[in-house]
Amino acid sequence: MSKIAFFSSQAYDKEYFKNANCQHIFEFFETPLEPKTVNLAKGFDGVCVFVNDHLDAEVIGLLKEAGIGLIALRCAGFNNVDLDAAKNHEIRVMRVPSYSPESVAEHTLAIIMTLARKTHKAYNRVREGNFSLVNLDGMLLHGKTMGVIGTGKIGRAFCQIALGLGMKVLANDKYPSEDLSGVNYVDLDELLYQSDVISLQCPLTPETHHLINKNTLGKMKKGCMLINTSRGKLIDTAAAIEALKIGQLGALGIDVYEEEEHLFFRDLSEQIIQDDHISRLIAFPNVLITAHQAFFTSESMQEIVKTTINNIDKFETKQISENDVNIELLT
Repeated sequence: MSKIAFFSSQAYDKEYFKNANCQHIFEFFETPLEPKTVNLAKGFDGVCVFVNDHLDAEVIGLLKEAGIGLIALRCAGFNNVDLDAAKNHEIRVMRVPSYSPESVAEHTLAIIMTLARKTHKAYNRVREGNFSLVNLDGMLLHGKTMGVIGTGKIGRAFCQIALGLGMKVLANDKYPSEDLSGVNYVDLDELLYQSDVISLQCPLTPETHHLINKNTLGKMKKGCMLINTSRGKLIDTAAAIEALKIGQLGALGIDVYEEEEHLFFRDLSEQIIQDDHISRLIAFPNVLITAHQAFFTSESMQEIVKTTINNIDKFETKQISENDVNIELLT
């Protein structure tokens, strides 16, 4: 039986993990894991963390001093973990590599359909008794070109959705999938130039940081719709705002944001938001923002719980797992 310090916990985390048939002991902390909170991990065998917890070399060194042997990520991405430091301190890092990729793919579609058909505006109008169709003319997706950057499990699922809509699908990936029927792989410049809608489904790495910037935005078809349900730092927010202002970017839908750690998963409705970029984005009529909820279905939560607990079991019994993260995964 392992004792796990659970950081960045939300009410739904407690609900799903406490309802699991599990012998391990979880203590839930709403605070994120960072240098000033790492002392909370003392006396535990491992920590369970999420996307906005900071596990740099300093934090990992302090975790080692606290006796921590496991970093259990309850997510697929591990860009927030210094893997070299974890290896040097002999702290095992495990993740949830897949938890209903269709959940993220379907949420991506929901954002696109909302922006394309302006259903969010229609909903608010009707609630106010306004049944006018003025300025609610939408964009037909059938026959348009969808560009998908990243064809891992989520990207593949989304490609199938786009094909089902009757769209032409272009893809760009360092490692193309040979069996993804109906999808044409092209270089990034061609994808940017030809696509009417672009969806980011790639991981965040040093290579993809600010993949969408002033230069790549300038190469897009004028009026292109850009969607990001992957990682916030794939987009240079300031550059995206400028592209929206001049009409180069026709619409933007994001479920992630490069400074989301200071905003998302919190109720800030009674506060003045200090982030000027997010405030500017909210003000655009052609921008739709959701707060990192693409993964959030009951099915995906059940899979996250199941895999995380299984990872802790493997750690406790010192068994190798395909969910172990190591430096080789980055190459």
